[in-house]
Amino acid sequence: MNFFQLLRKKKELIPLVAFMTVAATGATSFALYSLRKTDVIIDRKRNPEPWETVDPSVPTKLITINQEWKPIEELQKVRRATK
Repeated sequence: MNFFQLLRKKKELIPLVAFMTVAATGATSFALYSLRKTDVIIDRKRNPEPWETVDPSVPTKLITINQEWKPIEELQKVRRATK
Protein backbone atom coordinates (compact mmCIF):
# COMPACT_ATOMS: atom_id res chain seq x y z
CA MET A 1 0.00 0.00 0.00
CA ASN A 2 1.36 3.38 -1.00
CA PHE A 3 1.96 5.99 1.71
CA PHE A 4 -0.46 8.51 0.20
CA GLN A 5 -3.11 5.84 -0.25
CA LEU A 6 -2.72 5.00 3.42
CA LEU A 7 -3.21 8.66 4.33
CA ARG A 8 -6.35 8.83 2.16
CA LYS A 9 -7.72 5.75 3.82
CA LYS A 10 -6.84 6.74 7.42
CA LYS A 11 -7.26 10.51 7.63
CA GLU A 12 -6.51 10.61 11.36
CA LEU A 13 -2.81 10.06 10.52
CA ILE A 14 -2.51 13.36 8.61
CA PRO A 15 -1.94 15.60 11.70
CA LEU A 16 0.54 13.09 13.12
CA VAL A 17 2.51 13.04 9.88
CA ALA A 18 2.43 16.84 9.70
CA PHE A 19 3.72 17.29 13.27
CA MET A 20 6.43 14.69 12.82
CA THR A 21 7.55 16.35 9.57
CA VAL A 22 7.76 19.75 11.25
CA ALA A 23 9.65 18.30 14.23
CA ALA A 24 12.13 16.42 12.06
CA THR A 25 12.72 19.48 9.88
CA GLY A 26 13.26 21.69 12.93
CA ALA A 27 15.67 19.23 14.56
CA THR A 28 17.66 18.84 11.36
CA SER A 29 17.85 22.57 10.69
CA PHE A 30 18.95 23.30 14.28
CA ALA A 31 21.63 20.61 14.08
CA LEU A 32 22.98 22.10 10.85
CA TYR A 33 22.85 25.60 12.33
CA SER A 34 24.75 24.46 15.43
CA LEU A 35 27.45 22.83 13.33
CA ARG A 36 27.98 26.02 11.31
CA LYS A 37 28.33 28.29 14.34
CA THR A 38 31.83 29.51 15.13
CA ASP A 39 31.64 28.20 18.70
CA VAL A 40 31.35 24.61 17.50
CA ILE A 41 34.66 23.25 16.24
CA ILE A 42 34.79 19.82 14.65
CA ASP A 43 38.12 19.91 12.80
CA ARG A 44 40.90 18.89 15.19
CA LYS A 45 43.70 18.81 12.59
CA ARG A 46 43.66 22.49 11.62
CA ASN A 47 42.80 23.82 15.09
CA PRO A 48 43.92 21.38 17.81
CA GLU A 49 43.45 23.91 20.65
CA PRO A 50 40.20 25.76 19.91
CA TRP A 51 39.89 27.28 23.38
CA GLU A 52 42.69 29.70 22.54
CA THR A 53 40.59 31.45 19.88
CA VAL A 54 37.53 32.04 22.07
CA ASP A 55 36.83 35.70 22.78
CA PRO A 56 36.20 36.05 26.53
CA SER A 57 34.16 39.24 26.09
CA VAL A 58 31.52 37.46 23.99
CA PRO A 59 28.95 35.43 25.93
CA THR A 60 28.81 31.87 24.61
CA LYS A 61 25.43 30.83 25.93
CA LEU A 62 22.80 29.29 23.70
CA ILE A 63 20.08 31.56 25.09
CA THR A 64 20.08 34.41 27.58
CA ILE A 65 16.79 35.39 29.21
CA ASN A 66 16.36 38.69 31.10
CA GLN A 67 20.05 39.24 31.63
CA GLU A 68 21.64 42.66 31.37
CA TRP A 69 25.36 43.22 30.93
CA LYS A 70 26.23 46.10 33.23
CA PRO A 71 29.71 47.50 33.62
CA ILE A 72 31.31 46.94 37.01
CA GLU A 73 32.03 50.27 38.67
CA GLU A 74 35.25 49.13 40.35
CA LEU A 75 36.59 47.80 37.07
CA GLN A 76 35.73 51.07 35.33
CA LYS A 77 37.63 53.01 37.99
CA VAL A 78 40.69 50.80 37.50
CA ARG A 79 40.51 51.25 33.72
CA ARG A 80 40.26 55.05 34.07
CA ALA A 81 43.21 55.07 36.47
CA THR A 82 45.43 53.03 34.15
CA LYS A 83 44.78 55.15 31.04
